[in-house]
Amino acid sequence: MAGMIGKKIGMTSIFNPNGDLIPVTVIKAEPCKVVAIKTEDKDGYRAVQLGYGTKKEKNINKPMLGYYKKKNLTPSEKLKEFTGFDTEEMKVGDEVKVEIFKEGERIKVKGRSIGKGFQGVIKRHGFSGVGGTTHGQSNRLRAPGSIGQSSYPSRVFKGHRMGGRTGFDNVTVSNLLVAKVVPEENLIMIKGAVPGSVNSIVELIKN
Repeated sequence: MAGMIGKKIGMTSIFNPNGDLIPVTVIKAEPCKVVAIKTEDKDGYRAVQLGYGTKKEKNINKPMLGYYKKKNLTPSEKLKEFTGFDTEEMKVGDEVKVEIFKEGERIKVKGRSIGKGFQGVIKRHGFSGVGGTTHGQSNRLRAPGSIGQSSYPSRVFKGHRMGGRTGFDNVTVSNLLVAKVVPEENLIMIKGAVPGSVNSIVELIKN
C-alpha cells in the first residue's frame, strides 16, 4: 500500500474536535524522494522506492554511492519500497509529502521496538516466579524452575521459554488513527503509542 517514511519525535497531548484530551505520537514525516520506480515489465511488480533523510557520502559503500549518483540524488538515510502508488504519474526525484494522509483515517505503522537487553523469564515471558520464600528456599523468586526431565530424554527440548535478549523486534501496529496533520511542519500526529524509541525510523502505511 501507499505510504512514506518518518522519524518518531516523541509523545504529547492534543484536544480533538469534541474537546477530549488525547495522547498522540508526533512523527516528523519530511518529504520522501522517489529514488526508483519498479514496473511490471522490468521488475515483475509495481512499486515506488522512497528515500528518507540524507546520509554523508563517507558513510555509504561504493555500490550504493554509484546507485545514487546514477540518479543524480543525494544518499538517503533509509530506503523502502511501497506499493499502491500510481507509478505512471511519478518519476525519479519527485517528493511524497505528508499530505497523502488525512485526519481521521486509519493507518498502519511499522517500527522496531525498544531493546531491553538480556532479561529474565519474568520480564520477558511474564512468568510469576516460584512464590513465597517458605520451606528454606532462597534466591529462587525469579527463577524459571525446572526446564527438563531426568535421564530421559537427557536434554532440554527446543523452544523452551527462557531468559534472553528482549525487544528490538520489528513490530507492526494496525488501525492507528491519524489525529492531526501539520503539512507546513511535515508533522503527523497519531493517536496512541507507536513502536520504537525517540528518533527511530518508522514506516507509515495507508490501509
